[in-house]
Amino acid sequence: MIRTLGGAVLAAALAGTALGALTGAAAAQGGADAFSGNAVRIGVLNDQSGLYAQYGGQGSVEAARMAVEDMGGKIGSVPIEILTADHQNKPDIASAIARQWYDRDGVDAIMELTTSSVALAVQGLSKDKKKITITTGAATSDLTGKACTPYGYHWAFDTRALAVGTGGALTRAGGNTWFFLTADYAFGSALEADTSKVVIANGGKVVGSVRHPLSNQDFSSFLLQAQGSKAKVIGLANAGLDTSNAIKQAAEYGIVEGGQKLAALLFTLSEVHGLGLKVAQGLTLTEGWYWDANDETRAFGQRYMKRTGRMPNMIQAGTYSAVLSYLKAVKAAGTDETDAVNAKLKALPVDDVFAHGGTVQPDGLMVHDMYLFEVKKPAESKSEWDLYKLISTIPGKEAFASPAESGCPLTAAK
Repeated sequence: MIRTLGGAVLAAALAGTALGALTGAAAAQGGADAFSGNAVRIGVLNDQSGLYAQYGGQGSVEAARMAVEDMGGKIGSVPIEILTADHQNKPDIASAIARQWYDRDGVDAIMELTTSSVALAVQGLSKDKKKITITTGAATSDLTGKACTPYGYHWAFDTRALAVGTGGALTRAGGNTWFFLTADYAFGSALEADTSKVVIANGGKVVGSVRHPLSNQDFSSFLLQAQGSKAKVIGLANAGLDTSNAIKQAAEYGIVEGGQKLAALLFTLSEVHGLGLKVAQGLTLTEGWYWDANDETRAFGQRYMKRTGRMPNMIQAGTYSAVLSYLKAVKAAGTDETDAVNAKLKALPVDDVFAHGGTVQPDGLMVHDMYLFEVKKPAESKSEWDLYKLISTIPGKEAFASPAESGCPLTAAK
């Protein structure tokens, strides 16, 4: 539940803000006088202590630092700095932090923004402040749809891409009746809606749904309703610990053993690892990136592992890409002035360890391939983080909506 922001809560949130400057050397167009302050400042704002702490959390902060290092730590003579804070999954706290970052701390852009309600709030505030946001941790397709802004970007994945991947695959494989167990906020609603469209488009039927509170502990009543629906697929339109807890409790009720299939519609490597292969085996899921895809991703994964003790998921690798792309745009523009950087962000291709040949649409959506995976059985895994089997690659133009389809007021007529 979202509480009204009080002085003590705000003080605690802002006290959690940490400023870290990274140094190095890199060439850039323009000089120090082309920049608005004495540093290029990027804020990483996400959940660092709640149900999404492993999903993005400090892992995303570390990925952002890696991107800064790979840019040399400076744009010309101007250092790059990372600020970070925990928004506690509360839009009011997130907005207060973002406002302070913009008004007092000279932050140029904000990244990650786990939780769709937070991302929508901060993206709206940033439009008014004429600042760039690049969301990697929130899923709702509304960010580049009906709630799009000139300065808002969506990287890594969205609810439509997840729906096309997991929803489409399971429906075509015979899972033609669905019941949704949905987190009761913007993300859950968007994920259920997008997946329902894909299910119906592939000849399936939605037989029912139930909403649960964010950060729920007891899923028994919701799972019993899903079990009683006799739907072939129970779609988990939630994320993080909510999805993990639902899967664990579904096992206790023998739901999969009874013939129904669980679809984890937003489940990343971090949550699969936390759940363990014994429980997670056989799950079908869609991600935008996997550390064991090729030599380049494996090298990045090992570098990240040395720093964090974990392999990165698509949110953390996506944050690396978002920060790196923003800094490349700043370098190309020769300034941190928002409109100049914004133009470069939309013009430059995305070519890094996260995506090769990625393109940024006029609505701010970064289009790239997505991947359908199946979680391995314990006997199939060769190491601790060897968790996925690739089922298929989903081309970006199939996974993501075009500008004309998105519902973005800025592009609908184009």
